[in-house]
Amino acid sequence: MLIMKGHNQETLVSHQQHLQRQRDVLAYRMKKLGAKQVDLTKKNNVLKEKIKKKYEDMKRVLDEDLRITLTQLDMEFEATERTIEAKMERCYHLTQELDQDLSQLTAQVEKDKQHVYDKNAETEKRISETLKTTDPDLIQVDEFKNEQLLSLTINLLLFIRSQVPVTKKLFQSYASEVVLDSDTAHPKLIISPEGDLATYTQTWQDLPETPTRFDTTLYAISRQGFREGRHYWEVQVSGKTYWELGLTYPSIPRKGREEDCWLGRGAESWSVEFFNGDYTAWHDKVCHELNHVAGQRFTRIGVYCSFPGGLVCFLGADTMTPLHCFCAGTFTDVLHQAVCPGHDNQGTNWKPLQILDASRSAPVL
Repeated sequence: MLIMKGHNQETLVSHQQHLQRQRDVLAYRMKKLGAKQVDLTKKNNVLKEKIKKKYEDMKRVLDEDLRITLTQLDMEFEATERTIEAKMERCYHLTQELDQDLSQLTAQVEKDKQHVYDKNAETEKRISETLKTTDPDLIQVDEFKNEQLLSLTINLLLFIRSQVPVTKKLFQSYASEVVLDSDTAHPKLIISPEGDLATYTQTWQDLPETPTRFDTTLYAISRQGFREGRHYWEVQVSGKTYWELGLTYPSIPRKGREEDCWLGRGAESWSVEFFNGDYTAWHDKVCHELNHVAGQRFTRIGVYCSFPGGLVCFLGADTMTPLHCFCAGTFTDVLHQAVCPGHDNQGTNWKPLQILDASRSAPVL
């Protein structure tokens, strides 16, 4: 009995020591995670400061260029203005002299008609010369140079617009082809032969039943998935009042009405939804209300995933406005793109979702 009691005590002590070691391991892990968080915060702040400085440098360059351009225009205008004022002054002085002559001539008109005639001839000549030299049509500005200056300014603006947002250029370099798999589409979705359109129909289509087909939720996913690298794609959502977009592992449930069949409701998918003006982001049953973009309407939505960073990011691609970003840490399976054009929403949501070529810029709105 004493031996059994001693054995049990040793077992408890051993278990206690084991739990203490496990606790120490977790405490050390928390310390490492905290250090990682501090390190990433510092790196992020340094990067933001560097980018901010570059934008400030660009602003200084543009402000200085604007100052020089306006100064040059002002100098030319002031020179022209001085010329006009000098000519006006010349006309004014001659007018004063004419007034004086008129007052004198009134008294002398009867005394010396010949003198008056000569005086009038001289005055006529001076007036003629003054009118000739002060003709406003003789004052010209270099219109061609000004047009060239304006043209260069417009070209500079177009160039800057073509380069911003800089994130657009970056994400375009990650553009990946997306082709929807009709064998995964819910029977009320019509997938185009090219796999780039998903359209809702109220008619239940007679389609082959496959293990991959969603039978309750209005989803379709891409034929090919990604295992590595960085990938970006865009979907046109203009004119729609309801849609869902996201990324999912192949393991997302396809059958039945379980909540996990919906994008973002399980741990294997990430999504952003739009319904009647409100945006929400979902992952692992957690909902994030995206109030910073409430009421905004985008024609394109961009989705970015980075295997090195473990990121899933959603953007309003018209202006590259960030909607929401998830950090998965490490992806454990292939990622497929997923779309849901939504039901008709009382006749307001008939337009399809269209996969776009994300490598090309959208027209300037």
